[in-house]
Amino acid sequence: MALMFQRLARNFIKNGYFPTDEATLERILSALQPADAPMRILDPCCGEGTALAETAHHLGALGEGAVESFGVEYDAERAWHAKSLLDSCIHGDLMDTVVQPRQFGLLWLNPPYGDLVADQAAASAAKWKGRKRLEKLFYERTVGTLQFGGVLVLIVPGYALDAEFAGWLTRHFTRLRVFRAATDRFQQVVVFGVRKRVDGAVDAETRELLAAVGKGDVMALPLPGSWMDAPYRVPPAPRGEPRFFTVRLDARQLAEEVARSGPTLWDRFGITFQANAREHRRPLRALSRWHLALALAAGQISGVVRSKDGRTFVVKGDTHKEKEVKVETEVNERTGAVTETRIHTDRFVPVIRAIDFTVGSSTYSRILTIQ
Repeated sequence: MALMFQRLARNFIKNGYFPTDEATLERILSALQPADAPMRILDPCCGEGTALAETAHHLGALGEGAVESFGVEYDAERAWHAKSLLDSCIHGDLMDTVVQPRQFGLLWLNPPYGDLVADQAAASAAKWKGRKRLEKLFYERTVGTLQFGGVLVLIVPGYALDAEFAGWLTRHFTRLRVFRAATDRFQQVVVFGVRKRVDGAVDAETRELLAAVGKGDVMALPLPGSWMDAPYRVPPAPRGEPRFFTVRLDARQLAEEVARSGPTLWDRFGITFQANAREHRRPLRALSRWHLALALAAGQISGVVRSKDGRTFVVKGDTHKEKEVKVETEVNERTGAVTETRIHTDRFVPVIRAIDFTVGSSTYSRILTIQ
């Protein structure tokens, strides 16, 4: 199988980034089968976007449904290259990204490798029992984005699979298989799985195998060149558009989004402000005090008002509540006991404040109160 997007000559093996080699990528793709319906796939650490773009091309070529690819990448140079290959790619920190749960049929997870340091520690890492590593942090952050029945492709160094990580995998996935990558350059293993509903049932044998691979007691089988077992089928995407955005947007990405979406990122901008700009019609009759109170309470009485004699005011209406207290006293003629009853009644008082803008007026620029 020939790859569609050949990897660039430059290699970005830095900042914990270890790209999937082409031989391993080809063998992984041979294990995947598409649905005959639109699919949605995610790589939260997509690098240059090559691996996910190849996956989208592979699934699209074999199936009858379109494939939508989503990626997140922290490095600017890699992210902007990925934007040219993927349908949607965010340049930003995954921890600042909002990704809607259970919206993706395939999670391609080749996270950064290494131990967590103080400035990268997440709140969830405090409760971990095993070694605190970046692979586990990114797994915890993204496993929920995979829909039930969705396929996991996890590429990590074998030694990252400690007992805790193995427990997470067996709790979240069925049909777990682990293989050595096609190259031993980064000591990578590839883990396949199908997400299940967490029901408490754990495959203890698979958990022990994963943990043994992590400790180096067992060597995983090599990833086969031709997949002969039942393929991992990527399910159809749920209906609707997923929430997929970052809470921190740099100037370059903002400019790109505005250029693509139009003068505003809010699609209801014109409808909302057009409605507010409609001309107000005069009422059919003069407002009663009751109408006036309602209009003031709703904040509808405001703006520039000109009287018939030429005076100009800027007015703002409001309504406040006052409490009236009525005291009733009752004396028991037989015992002489006195009973006092206090009745509190709320009264709504309309108030209009106005600034006099009539040139030459004795109250020019003063704030007047009308009650």
